[in-house]
Amino acid sequence: MTDTDALYDIRERTGDPAHASVDVIELVFERARNQREDHQDAHFDEGMAAVVGRYGEDIVRTVIHRVLVEHYPFRTATVDLDMRNIDGVRIGTTAGWFLEELNAEPDS
Repeated sequence: MTDTDALYDIRERTGDPAHASVDVIELVFERARNQREDHQDAHFDEGMAAVVGRYGEDIVRTVIHRVLVEHYPFRTATVDLDMRNIDGVRIGTTAGWFLEELNAEPDS
């Protein structure tokens, strides 16, 4: 495992892979539907809106699960999904970024 892979190791980062992956997936879809304006990371929201619009939620959900839970490399996560590899990279990068945000939030 490389240092980059460790960044997306959901099991080590959250201790609860099922719960955290659902939170990240739902956050990706929420941000795609309701993009933040004038936010430093609004480009992630816009990018996910385009990808979800192009491929649909089921395929995006599969890629996120493969990347965060099954530890697929971003490009490999698109195998058999009739999707461009670069979009797997976009999805994986964004899901990882949103996971960082979730982990940085104080517990309620």
